Amino acid sequence: MTTADPTESSTSADPRALTLENVERTLDELRPYLMADGGNVEVVEIDGPIVKVRLQGACGSCPSSTMTLKMGIERKLREAIPEVAEVVQVL
Repeated sequence: MTTADPTESSTSADPRALTLENVERTLDELRPYLMADGGNVEVVEIDGPIVKVRLQGACGSCPSSTMTLKMGIERKLREAIPEVAEVVQVL
């Protein structure tokens, strides 16, 4: 009783492991939006379940950078990689 729908949904919802490669792949999905506003994001370190990033360009000094970090970057990473507990900005 295999159907195409469960296979497709499990493939798209398949969680990724917490690796630098998977973090970068997930961030690559967000980068076009950041770059459109003159910014970018760089992974500095993965410390256990905490991903440390540096916001670059316009994103580094934007008043909305905290919202971008928590509601955009952190949310997307936690959806794609359940092991991610938090994303923090380092300067």
